[in-house]
Amino acid sequence: MFPKRFDQARPFLTLGIVLLAWLFVPLAVKSFTRATFFEIQAPLVVADSYVQFLQTFWSNRMHSKDELLQAGQQVAGLIAQYDYSTQQNQQLQAEILRLENLLNLPPMPAFRFEPARVARRDFSGWWQRMVIRKGENYGIPVGAPVVFSGGVVGRVTEVHRYTAVVDLITSPTFRLAATASGDNRPVSYQGGLNDSFKSPRGIVEFVPLDIYATRTATRRLVTSGLGGVFPPGLTIGDITNLESSADGLFKLGEVQLDERLGSLTEVTVLVPLNPEEL
Repeated sequence: MFPKRFDQARPFLTLGIVLLAWLFVPLAVKSFTRATFFEIQAPLVVADSYVQFLQTFWSNRMHSKDELLQAGQQVAGLIAQYDYSTQQNQQLQAEILRLENLLNLPPMPAFRFEPARVARRDFSGWWQRMVIRKGENYGIPVGAPVVFSGGVVGRVTEVHRYTAVVDLITSPTFRLAATASGDNRPVSYQGGLNDSFKSPRGIVEFVPLDIYATRTATRRLVTSGLGGVFPPGLTIGDITNLESSADGLFKLGEVQLDERLGSLTEVTVLVPLNPEEL
């Protein structure tokens, strides 16, 4: 009877011994093992991403010529809008430079824009992250901001040879200094515990008492530029409600984030021209 029970418990006993031994393994060995495992797994992740892209390509080939012509006209309209926006951006950059020289202000952080395709998404109740198909081979550093047309996506937390891991703005581990639109006082933004089937949301804290927001009169939340990681003015989301904190000195509330965060296929990494800014 005893040998039979021992044989049944042997797998659990072996697992317990392995876990106990892992606790005493040096941190350097754990980090090396984790990085090595990720590098071995990375080619499979990237290959799967390319297969999905190829499937999308061939599915688009099934569209009729009329649909393709209509899509081409829409793209041409977008290109015209972007050309005009580029001209406006150049004018604004020139004005910023003029004001910096006039007021003897320090220059704003300069970035190189590195587009990257999303290879995998990893969403759970405890973290929200994605893997992109660029890493050390494109000079992407840890801590680099990641953005898209709707604003902030997240921050690079791990960089490997051909891939990088991005901690999304929806993740509970993500924190950022922000400001409410029309106000220059800094507040604190943090990601929340997001359900995969619900709209992405975050939390805003330390909001001054004279700032108000409701679901019918939301307040836009943008990056403050403090810390030098994210440039100022990037959209984070909309503050949908505010209530007094427990001590009554500030307000806290919810931030509604962009719905597209969970389905992005392309993002842009802001690579600082001066690495010391990270």
